[in-house]
Amino acid sequence: MVDSVNNSRKVSTLVSLIIAGEAIFFLPFVLARIFRPTLLSVFEISNTELGAYFSVYGVVAMISYIFGGLLADRFSARNLMASALWLTSFGGILMAFVPSSNSMLVLYGFWGFTTIFLFWAAMIRATREWGGDDSQGKAFGWLEGGRGGAAALLGTISFFVFFILTPESTIADDSNQAMHPFQIVIVVISVITFGAGLLIWFFVPKQSARVERIAPSETVKSILKLIKMPSIWLLSIMIISAYVGYKITDDFSLYAKEVLGFSEVGAAAVGTAALWVRALVAVSAGYMGDKLNRVRVIIMCFAFSAVGGLFISLGLFGGSVVFVLLNLAFTAVGVYGVRALYFAILKEANIPLALTGTTVG
Repeated sequence: MVDSVNNSRKVSTLVSLIIAGEAIFFLPFVLARIFRPTLLSVFEISNTELGAYFSVYGVVAMISYIFGGLLADRFSARNLMASALWLTSFGGILMAFVPSSNSMLVLYGFWGFTTIFLFWAAMIRATREWGGDDSQGKAFGWLEGGRGGAAALLGTISFFVFFILTPESTIADDSNQAMHPFQIVIVVISVITFGAGLLIWFFVPKQSARVERIAPSETVKSILKLIKMPSIWLLSIMIISAYVGYKITDDFSLYAKEVLGFSEVGAAAVGTAALWVRALVAVSAGYMGDKLNRVRVIIMCFAFSAVGGLFISLGLFGGSVVFVLLNLAFTAVGVYGVRALYFAILKEANIPLALTGTTVG
């Protein structure tokens, strides 16, 4: 009976982490990934301006990673993550009013703080604690795959809200509507993000009793200890490379519209389909990593993403929409497989559990 209750709690905790882990990034990133052409049109901005928003986010996030990692090793993951989700949701409500370009720059900087400083390292630490000593691949595979599934579900909800409110014949003419359908999509996602914060608050333990917390006086020593470890630098290079590959997926919907000639709804469908691929691949990679060798699986997935990305850049299969879509899927398999496992090898890198947050930072 006790085991059943504990298992139920573990499942509830993991599901909450999965939903929150994707909801937190839906407003700043995933909406743009699925609805890139529509976002550019509604906000009357160019790809360059959107890139500037992401750059502001990146600068704030780069600083936030370091200090957020230290924060995650000292304070409750539950409190940090719930606060981050609620603040991010508030930013989404502001976004729904279609603010000016300068205001959007500030908003993306704000999101860089909420999603990274308060959330990211805390989520990774909570997931590592959940996985224990023997199930790191399973833990992070389910986290990434589950996040993919959550993204696909949220993306599908967003897509259908958009589709229902925007008939194909009037997609470019919203002059008679009080709110553009995309604005309504933003509000819906903001509400869901707030709800994810409630899930974290109620289902993630306030603090793991079996894990020690780093003392403030040990912070500098811990950082110096980690910096001297070659494995930290190798992990950093791996994660940077994985993110470079992951950026390919940001443009799947735009590629479908601009290169393959899909409609806005069709382009959004391609972006949503990629999220379902992510869910399947990440969970599979997690289990493969635990049963085989996590490092070898990562190498294989890097090879997939490199070859697929090269084919895209060279314009191969340009005459066949089917082959182009298959190549996009092949690339996504590699990208999402790497993302599922790069935090699952912290144990192989000899990273102490008590320094997980600092390491992530």
